[in-house]
Amino acid sequence: MNLFKTALLMSLMTGLFLVVGALIGGGTGMIVAFVIAAGMNLVAYWNSDKMLLSMYGARQVDAASAPDLYHIVERLAGRAGLPMPKVYITENPQPNAFATGRDPAHAAVCVTTGLMASVSNEELAGVIAHELGHVKNRDTLTMTITAVIAGAIGMLANFAFFMGDRRNPLGLVGVLLVTLLAPVAAMLVQSAISRSREFEADRAGAELTGRPLWLADALAEIDRSARKTLNAPADANPATAHMFIINPLHGGLSGLFASHPPTEERIARLRAMAGVSAPQAGPWG
Repeated sequence: MNLFKTALLMSLMTGLFLVVGALIGGGTGMIVAFVIAAGMNLVAYWNSDKMLLSMYGARQVDAASAPDLYHIVERLAGRAGLPMPKVYITENPQPNAFATGRDPAHAAVCVTTGLMASVSNEELAGVIAHELGHVKNRDTLTMTITAVIAGAIGMLANFAFFMGDRRNPLGLVGVLLVTLLAPVAAMLVQSAISRSREFEADRAGAELTGRPLWLADALAEIDRSARKTLNAPADANPATAHMFIINPLHGGLSGLFASHPPTEERIARLRAMAGVSAPQAGPWG
């Protein structure tokens, strides 16, 4: 099923890419866009994780350089029956995290320095378990490829300005359609894919730790801090926003086309799993 979803998503994003190419340059533009899209799908499959980690300046860590984080990932990956993913930290004041990789054998988990500084080890375990939920569900390939292709669609839309209406079969109207609607369509596809997957990863993460409130408390803290802390790389690359556990963007269309479900609803579901109506602390065991 996940393979089918990935293929469907790649088809939708590729189709949107072809439409943009056609609106910019007619039949020739569609052919060029098809060649580019085919190449991008191959590159995204094999290298999208490296591209994403590089975009955020992430550095790989091990048991010696980040023992608490590494051992939490190691312990939870073992519980989940997953290969040990690579572990990364990115220098970013906003508390947040994401997972990437084309399959569980090539997965990576990345957290920000802001997250490390603002949550307890129990809450950090809840976040890591959520990200491993994405890995186990094989969401990471779909989410990373979406980020790469959606970003390319935005760049192609901007390219329409340089092309003007000289090659566009719809003239100036076509230029405006491409520039305004293509990025919006890409965001809608991202939102539809990402929102349902976040709920599922929350559930999987809560089951993995056995303590849903660890993740619930972490989400509350991350959401509260993320609202007032900028994430400059994410603001510069909004197509990657859906990768994070909490929406890292500020202003603009981030609320209108939300890539994440409401945090309050996520927390309510986690508390319901725990059978409580208010947060409760629990030991890391």
